[in-house]
Amino acid sequence: WWRWPVGLPPLVTVAPVTSGPAVEAVYATGTVEPLHWARVEPLVSARIVEVLVEDGDAVHKGQPLARLDDEDQRSRLAELEARARFLRSDLARQEELARRGVSSPAARERAESELAQVIASMAGARERLDLYILKSPMEGVVLRRDAEVGDAARTTSKQVLFTIGRLTPLRVVLEVDEEDVPRVRTGQTTLLTADAFPGRALEGTVAQITPLGDPVDKSYRVRVALPADTPLMIGMTVEANIVVHRDEDALLVPDGAIIDGHVFVHADDGTVQKRAVTTGVRGNGRVQIRDGLPPTARIVTDPPAGLTDGAAVRVRGAER
Repeated sequence: WWRWPVGLPPLVTVAPVTSGPAVEAVYATGTVEPLHWARVEPLVSARIVEVLVEDGDAVHKGQPLARLDDEDQRSRLAELEARARFLRSDLARQEELARRGVSSPAARERAESELAQVIASMAGARERLDLYILKSPMEGVVLRRDAEVGDAARTTSKQVLFTIGRLTPLRVVLEVDEEDVPRVRTGQTTLLTADAFPGRALEGTVAQITPLGDPVDKSYRVRVALPADTPLMIGMTVEANIVVHRDEDALLVPDGAIIDGHVFVHADDGTVQKRAVTTGVRGNGRVQIRDGLPPTARIVTDPPAGLTDGAAVRVRGAER
């Protein structure tokens, strides 16, 4: 004969309500960048003939970084200088003829006007010649060099040839969804994780929220300041949780204990009582209970389907 436990109460796991910190956070991703940095793009289109710095080199403001092929521009300037010499000679001749009464004032004025135009063109050509030397816009370090001798520098493609910046201080630039950004405030602690430092807790502080959002991506840019001793490096990608609320002594229950906004409290007589609860922060497999549950309660952590208010249960570990 086999005995089969027909009609026995369901077997459940019971555990006390725990207390601990409950953190409500806004999630976003971003990258690490210097607080002070700049991109160097060509202002004229020409071939690169010389690169003067390497990655990691310290540079000062105005220091040449690379030189572009300026042969055509120098030829243009030489033509203008030759034209100016001729016009100066012609103007001197017109003035001499005017003193003799042979030339008209109009001829002299025309020579003066032509010379003035060429002189102005020479000044513009000299200024343009300076554009063929790429210079550092600030004091810092060459963070990245993308210029190679022989490459064509083009103004039409927004081509970045050098990235210059200071190694400290650093910040993280996040893109926060427009639905979440109203809860973000400057000064909020931000918890950061990076693949380069698995299991390591990193922190930052919200420093700036851009007032204008991106209507295409539906996001706002949030800048997070990093401490001076951060191990994060420029260009690293990070995941961020901006802490918008923190309750240090919250009542917590497992995620699975809540069914349709209710929990089952285990009573001393072996039955369960169904209680409606108000929940708060969710995370790490636990849910904050804001109302509806005393801190001394013992709850069913795995309510089986069909469990009802007042039903008798058996507790795992206490079977006879």
